[in-house]
Amino acid sequence: MTATLPADVAATTALLASGGYVADAALATTVHLALRMGRPLFLEGEPGTGKTEIAKVLAAQLPRGLVRLQCYDGLDLSAAAYEWNHARQLMAIRMAEARGETANLEASIYERRYLEARPLLRALEGEPSVLLIDELDRADEPFEAFLLEVLSDFQITVPELGTIHAATPPVVIITSNRTREVHDAIRRRCLYHWVDYPDAARERAILALRAPHVAETLSAQVVAFVQRLRQGDYYKLPGVAETIDWANALAALDARELEAGAVNATLGVLLKYQDDIAKLRGEEAARLVAEAKEGARA
Repeated sequence: MTATLPADVAATTALLASGGYVADAALATTVHLALRMGRPLFLEGEPGTGKTEIAKVLAAQLPRGLVRLQCYDGLDLSAAAYEWNHARQLMAIRMAEARGETANLEASIYERRYLEARPLLRALEGEPSVLLIDELDRADEPFEAFLLEVLSDFQITVPELGTIHAATPPVVIITSNRTREVHDAIRRRCLYHWVDYPDAARERAILALRAPHVAETLSAQVVAFVQRLRQGDYYKLPGVAETIDWANALAALDARELEAGAVNATLGVLLKYQDDIAKLRGEEAARLVAEAKEGARA
């Protein structure tokens, strides 16, 4: 396992960059330690700051398969870990009864072949993988108890079958948008990092990697505009993904630099709520355009 992992923090930074992810020193260090120590990595932060992307980049660059568990309200063990295939079990019962072979029937219908693997079990049983447990804060609090055995020992206990251990423990990335607090029992089993919005220099580097066709002047002005926008009082601030999309949208309109008209026409790429768009459109957008142009020249 360790043979394929980056040797130090610099190598981890380079590995992430090769996948188009620009990490600061603190994040690269935490990712490196999680990989070397074999510990789950718990990433918390605002939506759109690149938490999920880290798992995708690691899977692509290590390389390993990506197993994704998307959390949601009502997620339970049968959707997350495993579920018995009751239709196949019932068929096996009927066939055994027809042959008169019912002596060990109860034990035989709980063999591994009747167990349907869901993301958590697939990550433990399959080839070396990156397990992404995405937006854990969306799941119900009781679901977190199901994760403790996986995160502590990389195993799942199936009462009817026994304990299934990981042949090769997966790289585990857990993300949360902090819509609620995740329990301390989960946090203690992980290395933790708060993923914040990038500063201007890092966001420009991200744009250079992810949208290299965007003119340098436009790229600098887009970043300066977004950086100032994030200082305002809006319901949903734009994340890095919105910055990239907006720069691409402006470039698709053949823009070489920010102009108030193009900004007003494309605010739906950058902002996702009408109240935010209405608040920014017009004079406020023009003011930020002027400041962004001045800031990009500095």
